[in-house]
Amino acid sequence: MSTRANWYLFDYGMVISEAPTEQDWAALSEAAGLPLTNPDGPYWQYRVDYDAGRIGVAEYWQRVVGREISDGLREELHALDLRAWSNLNSDTLDVLEAIDSSGVKMALLSNMPTEMADFFQHSSVWAKYFSRLFFSGHLGLVKPEPEIYQHVLQELGASGDQVVFIDDRQENLDAAAKLGIRTVLHHPGVELASELGL
Repeated sequence: MSTRANWYLFDYGMVISEAPTEQDWAALSEAAGLPLTNPDGPYWQYRVDYDAGRIGVAEYWQRVVGREISDGLREELHALDLRAWSNLNSDTLDVLEAIDSSGVKMALLSNMPTEMADFFQHSSVWAKYFSRLFFSGHLGLVKPEPEIYQHVLQELGASGDQVVFIDDRQENLDAAAKLGIRTVLHHPGVELASELGL
């Protein structure tokens, strides 16, 4: 892939961050009082509404647990959730550093709940690399809805062919590609620096 781009647009989960560990899932499941690792279970069942900002952190965890919960338990679950998605991919951080040094601009587009986005954008080590941060919870839109990509392109003042989008989900890349955005699928084992020609 040619590295000539006005913008590199990165996803967060499973690109900048790694997957939650078994220990992360165990801690969340213990606090919630039910197993949360099932991909068809309540953690993921309500995640799209949470990511889209249609429900907040309190309602999300009440739905996941299936009952009213105390403020203390909500705060514990939220803190454990933040920790679970804080395992950073050191190889991706090296790529961010290399792109930053080259002078090419970077933006982030992530399906992420409002409360989590607010935390990461103010306290993470990676946010400094990005000129723009776009989070689904703030926008009320989620990938792969075409409107979220249209919004990002408009905000960046860029056409699709001026943007390279890196994401771990093919459906998100396919939706972006329909707008002319160049795409790179990232998953474990992919040498991202090589994929981007760095």
